[in-house]
Amino acid sequence: MRRKNNFWGTVANLILRNRFLIIGAIVLVTLFLSSQWQYMRFTFTEANLLPSTHPENIQYDSFVKTFGEEGNLIVIALKEEQFFEPKIFEKWIVLNRKIDSFQEVDFTLSTNNVQELVKDEKLKSFVLKSVFDIEDYELSDIEKFKQKLLLELPFYKNILYDSDGQTIQSAIYLDKNIVNTIQRKDFIFKTFIPLINTFEKDTGLDVKISGMPYIRTLNAQNIVDEIGVFVLSAMLLTSLIFFLFFRSFRATFISMFVVMIGVMWAFGILGLLRYEITILTALIPPLIIVIGVPNCIFLINKYQQEVAKHGNMVKSLQRVIMKIGNATLMTNLTTASGFATFILTDSKVLKEFGIVASINIIAIFLLSLLIIPIAYSFMSQPSKKHLKHLNSLYLKRFVKWMEDRVKHNRINVYIISIFSLVMGVIGIYQINISGSIIEDMPKKSEFFKDILFFDAEFNGIVPIEIIVDSRRKGGATRLSTLKRIDKLEQYIEDIPELSTPISSVSGVKFIKQAYYNGNPNYYKLPTSQENSFIASYLKNVEDSKGLMQNYVDSTAQFNRVTTFMKDIPTDRIEEIEDDLLKEINRIFPPERYHVKLTGKTLLYLKGTHYLIRNLIISLSLAILLIAVFMAYMFRSFKMIVISLIPNLLPLIITAGVMGFSGIPLKPSTILVFSIAFGISVDDTIHFLAKYRQELIANKWKIKTSVYIALRETAVSMFYTSIVLFFGFAVFMSSNFGGTVALGGLVSVTLLFAMLANLILLPSLLISLEDTVSNEKVIKAPKINIISDEDRKKS
Repeated sequence: MRRKNNFWGTVANLILRNRFLIIGAIVLVTLFLSSQWQYMRFTFTEANLLPSTHPENIQYDSFVKTFGEEGNLIVIALKEEQFFEPKIFEKWIVLNRKIDSFQEVDFTLSTNNVQELVKDEKLKSFVLKSVFDIEDYELSDIEKFKQKLLLELPFYKNILYDSDGQTIQSAIYLDKNIVNTIQRKDFIFKTFIPLINTFEKDTGLDVKISGMPYIRTLNAQNIVDEIGVFVLSAMLLTSLIFFLFFRSFRATFISMFVVMIGVMWAFGILGLLRYEITILTALIPPLIIVIGVPNCIFLINKYQQEVAKHGNMVKSLQRVIMKIGNATLMTNLTTASGFATFILTDSKVLKEFGIVASINIIAIFLLSLLIIPIAYSFMSQPSKKHLKHLNSLYLKRFVKWMEDRVKHNRINVYIISIFSLVMGVIGIYQINISGSIIEDMPKKSEFFKDILFFDAEFNGIVPIEIIVDSRRKGGATRLSTLKRIDKLEQYIEDIPELSTPISSVSGVKFIKQAYYNGNPNYYKLPTSQENSFIASYLKNVEDSKGLMQNYVDSTAQFNRVTTFMKDIPTDRIEEIEDDLLKEINRIFPPERYHVKLTGKTLLYLKGTHYLIRNLIISLSLAILLIAVFMAYMFRSFKMIVISLIPNLLPLIITAGVMGFSGIPLKPSTILVFSIAFGISVDDTIHFLAKYRQELIANKWKIKTSVYIALRETAVSMFYTSIVLFFGFAVFMSSNFGGTVALGGLVSVTLLFAMLANLILLPSLLISLEDTVSNEKVIKAPKINIISDEDRKKS
């Protein structure tokens, strides 16, 4: 007892005697970390949830190395019956010509540059010829072009027009070197979107826009915009609740100052470590606010309690550090440990989130412990008005209600707990997994509505890539390989959730059509005999825009087949993947071909499953860490079990709520359990720390100790739980479905956890009175929270 008491007494003296030095150090650290803000970077692509050494990642990297970045396609479309009327058609030509002129654009495929292959009998060659001359045409030529495009050029079907010819689109291929850079963002926001807006304003038409570069850019900007909203909302809401509890402007100001410095440090640490701001790391600043405010509540509430007891301000400040220091340190360590378990995963995104979150939680603890006593040491003693909330009638009634439940209704408490446990377990079996890349995107945004438009008209915009390795150079262009790919494409076309595939097969079909003088009935692969005739015509043919060259590598060993997928449930994505793999194995003999499925869609799906496996590991480690803390405090296995029950039960109930309400497990909602467990266990530690102190003071009388601990800690636990509840509820204002679910679920979990810690935990302690208070408890190491009587004896 004396050793710990002496340690925290020394800490209190150091803090209060070196106030100016500590203030100077905090200012210097804050200035340094503020200088690191300039290095904060926002992510320009989807979070890669898999480790770099994972086979799926290696496979995707191999694809990118061979064919370049996949997500460089932006599409714009018009669904307009009078599209081929001269006024609209000509303005569309001007728009596409302007887009094609930008240096950020590699090339475009639109009505401006539709080409056909024409057989030249004299040269024994095919010649690429423009179908429509945008420089010199008559009005009647537009109608002819329409008939030619929609009826005679099936190559462009589902590339430039949909299946019924009602929707016209342009494919804009960005320079692959800028796809994952800030240049992409600047181009889309400063050049591309203003141009489209001007076109819409001039014509009154509604241009639909989609494609992964566009979606990623707008989605990333939504994340950036929400950081400010979350931080401001969390600050305002928590400060309002704080003021309503304490009725003190200076207590509110001090707390908000602490968390504001904490947020500045959080941004600075992100910049210092050169981490990208993702949808996960964007949650850290508001997270620091809702975790930091409870620290302030415990410290300020204890300070006011001490002042109310004896009126000595200096003594009160010392006792705040001595009595609350160790318990607050342990609660913050457990919370930080919960987040730190993510560091043990192989996922780069989770590691970065775990590192930054755990560092900042310890930082906000240090700021609270240093700033609050120092700030109050410069102020006058709290008045009776500031202490009035300690005797609040409604709080006394709330504490009395809980005490009555523990005294007289323990059986009912157990029945409700068991019923909740059973329902939670049943709900867990209803939980689905979502690995959709666009699942969490803001559903009310215009760009998400455009995604649904392209889903309906062109069967999606999220790419799936199929790589066919012929295992020898030149094998990709052999007719036997092309026929196998054609069979696979026919199978893909029969899957309603997938778009018409694009590959070199389309180009070869186009060539055969040209050989038969453009007759669309011959838009099919040539026979072996036809292939030998056609081959002599191909010598002087060049794919001037390089579209088909993107689908065969330079050695002609690899073929690329690209299809696009609708926004569909994860289980359906997995079904499609399994069906495709079965068909691939049937069509392509493994001894002759090596065929791989890849793309961001499948990568994200695999990453979600990987994340869930890591969640189980990290949550198990967090539970183990908490158990170690409890073993350190009590040296009793039964006490470890008792302390874990009120923290695990709310998690099971929340999982059940997810199952019954249809909220899927996905990268955003997976974090609910680790965050909620790490925070809710704080209440358990505070209660058990006070309970153990009372055990010592009351000669191991469990009932007496439980009731005193309940009265002493209930108010602070109620305050902190309410702040955390509304603090996380701020996330429900998000445009991202996953963030809304995260905020709501964590809020509900923490509310359940508060009731479990204030009703179920005391009930368990009393019910096990005969077995819990034993020699092991007596021999347990003592914690720093001590009674006044013990302090006098010391």
